[in-house]
Amino acid sequence: MYHVRAAVAAALFLVSGAMSLAAAPVTLASPDGGISVTGEFLSFDGEFFRLDVPEVGVVTLDGGPLACTGEACPARDAFVAQVGFSGARRMGEVLMPALVESFALRRGYTAERVEAGADRLQLDLTDPAAGRVIARFTFHLVDTDEGVADFLAGEAEIVMALREVLPAEVEFARSAGVEGFGAPRLARIVGLDAIVPLVSAASPLRDISMTDLARLYGGRGMAGASGDPVTLHLGPASDGLTQAFARRAAQSRPVGDAVVRHPDLAAVADAVARDPMAVGIGSFANQGNAVPLRLIGPCGYPAEATDRSLKTEDYPLTTPLFLYLPPWRLPEVARDFVDFAVSPGAQPVVRRTGFVDQFPQAIPLDSQGARFANAIARAGGDTGLDELQGMVAALDDRARLSVTFRFEDGSSRLDAQSRSNVALLAQALNRGVFADRSLLFVGFSDGVGPAATNRRLARARAETVRAAVSKAAAEPLDDGAQNRLDLRIASFGEAMPMACDEVEWGRRINRRVEVWLD
Repeated sequence: MYHVRAAVAAALFLVSGAMSLAAAPVTLASPDGGISVTGEFLSFDGEFFRLDVPEVGVVTLDGGPLACTGEACPARDAFVAQVGFSGARRMGEVLMPALVESFALRRGYTAERVEAGADRLQLDLTDPAAGRVIARFTFHLVDTDEGVADFLAGEAEIVMALREVLPAEVEFARSAGVEGFGAPRLARIVGLDAIVPLVSAASPLRDISMTDLARLYGGRGMAGASGDPVTLHLGPASDGLTQAFARRAAQSRPVGDAVVRHPDLAAVADAVARDPMAVGIGSFANQGNAVPLRLIGPCGYPAEATDRSLKTEDYPLTTPLFLYLPPWRLPEVARDFVDFAVSPGAQPVVRRTGFVDQFPQAIPLDSQGARFANAIARAGGDTGLDELQGMVAALDDRARLSVTFRFEDGSSRLDAQSRSNVALLAQALNRGVFADRSLLFVGFSDGVGPAATNRRLARARAETVRAAVSKAAAEPLDDGAQNRLDLRIASFGEAMPMACDEVEWGRRINRRVEVWLD
């Protein structure tokens, strides 16, 4: 957290200095003189101006009918959209450039990589019809902390993050006069990764509990089969995925002094792969020659990181790849790119770059034997054979979609990945992917409390999700497609646990809404 505070505080200092040096006064006026506004020029997106007007604040004005005078006025006929990305190196090195190039290809543009210096990448988009560069996308390849700092310093418009924005960062942004930074409406998920404990292929370990992980990285140690202590490896403190591990798996406990730090997660995987007595915290998308451990709870039911378990969020340490947008209007080409980056057309690009895409995947009933066997084995005393038989009958001849919905801890609000799933499912409905089919939103709960109460809670969650998807899909539907939708709900409470109710992460996994397709 010290690193985060220091980086953002430095950014605030830069903001105060940079704005006074770079800003210049301009005047926007209508031809008849009826409108005239003077203020410090902040930006132009090809359509709209942003000015800081004395005694008014920041205003956005449609530049179409207005003439601009002043040294800072842009040349509109030769406007080049400048879009700066900064943050997670693993996103900026491969995933984002690949998405830009795919976007350009679809639009008939050419994308050229330009030398931009150390830790920087630039792609220029040329429109052959216009015969010139129309957009310049730049990437600062650092980490999530520095990405936020660059945004606050006015050096980037979009933050690439391997974790959610922290409350301290939101507060720093507010102190800098940037309201709304980090709000859910400004977050987009472009792919999925996961935190995975890694070991050597020669290690006898194949699974580990969250409790043991927290103990290990809290400095309380663990011995291998030979009795020798296990060596622990971790990425840099500024890495977003490493920070997510500290918050979600280690419960923010201080990391022990014996942990070996590495400059990046690829180095963690390499070090662990060479040492049978090592455990490291790495990335699902970059395991190298190391082997991932399964996570287990007290009941022994394992959670394994796979493409499918990341999509369904059944793996508890799934980490979405975020783009955090500014609370102001981006140039049109940038808006179009962001829309493409989260669209179904972008999902093959995400897969090719080694991350997990979010495209809905159908999981046949007959391939889920382990889940149903666990449901029978773990069913509580209040879950009888009749209820289990009813669940199987309701799901028979259906396939589970990989889009699963979960809620923030202690809240009725969908978590970040689930909010993204709402948009993805709504897009699929709008395109007629499920026309003349029925979708069954099935609510499940943990096993804490009376079974009847849990069934009611699970049903309420299913109704919430169905309403959110229906609302997201309702406006764009054409030709009466809304009338062809058959969105049903069902609830089976605690009848199919995915993890152990004895631990919090297991209860969170069990509280979910699944979608089943006929």
